[in-house]
Amino acid sequence: MSKTTHSARKRLTPRELRDLDLEILFLEGLSRRDPSYVEALKILGDNYTRRGRHAEGLRIDERLAQLCPADSIVHYNLACSYSLTHQLAPAIEALETAINLGYRGFKHLARDPDLKNLRQHPDYKRIQAKLRRMKVKAP
Repeated sequence: MSKTTHSARKRLTPRELRDLDLEILFLEGLSRRDPSYVEALKILGDNYTRRGRHAEGLRIDERLAQLCPADSIVHYNLACSYSLTHQLAPAIEALETAINLGYRGFKHLARDPDLKNLRQHPDYKRIQAKLRRMKVKAP
């Protein structure tokens, strides 16, 4: 994916699930051959998440954060993966990093289902306040 974010999940048909599984197998092979193939890893991480394989998606997003430390979208996706695996403190940290690196998809952030449980975390209010100070409305 060109990396907008992990979310926008829809229910997949059996055929789409099979195709997704085949794509995952292919991308796993590519990433074994070239562990720093960033574009393949981005797609693989998204596909794991789409398939509900959140722990594996998190592992890929952590690797991407090491390979692309200045990429705000990578850190945003890392926050999503932490949130999906109920690791809220690291999710807050990754989200703050994404914003500090220039992530500006604030409307998406406010509605992203991957961050649903993160919105219950007390530190999320601090992030909302930071966004308001940046003169951006975040519900």
